[in-house]
Amino acid sequence: MRKSLSAAHSAKLDRCLVFKELGLIIGLTGGIASGKSTVAKALQDCGALVIDADKLGHRAYAKGSDAFHKVVARFGDGVVGPDGEVDRRALGAKVFGAGGSLKQLTDIVWPAIQEMAANEIKQSLTANPDTVVILEAAVLIEAGWQSLVDEIWVTTVDPEVAIERASARDGVDAASVQARIDAQISNAERSAEARVVIDNSKDEAELLKQLAGHWQNLQERCS
Repeated sequence: MRKSLSAAHSAKLDRCLVFKELGLIIGLTGGIASGKSTVAKALQDCGALVIDADKLGHRAYAKGSDAFHKVVARFGDGVVGPDGEVDRRALGAKVFGAGGSLKQLTDIVWPAIQEMAANEIKQSLTANPDTVVILEAAVLIEAGWQSLVDEIWVTTVDPEVAIERASARDGVDAASVQARIDAQISNAERSAEARVVIDNSKDEAELLKQLAGHWQNLQERCS
């Protein structure tokens, strides 16, 4: 169902009809410290509606949900805290500890997030058919959520800049940031999926200037 809607969106864009006839959905993704949140906030200021997949992820295995029961069945009652919710720290120890399996967790959580995102997109476009919806998702490509969106915008930053920024922001050493970068897909892999690539290797003023140009181009090709 979602694929057919996305195809309809793409057909309209290819014919350069205004997206007010059928809301446009942009998938925004990028690696660590690439500026996704800054870009999402700027697009929100332009009038777009932003759905944060990371926040959906926090709700995906809430107590009583299908994903909650699957997580507990897979990783044991020890991941449930005193409040009855999944204890993220305890779950992380299971997933990232010796013999852990991140894939077993993502196989449970990613489909749940996808369903939640699809529902939020549908509700947003039902309430505001002329809106631009931004699905901000660090794992958009890895999780295979491309069918949720009409086009993909990718934020990129040189790895050395990402290490410097993430180390300063998160208070972690360079080796830890490098390990996180190595665990992600590359800028080239993301960019291969993108309609728009946003280079955030310079300062925020340059980023916002660049983004303003991409937003203007979007208006022009959809008008």
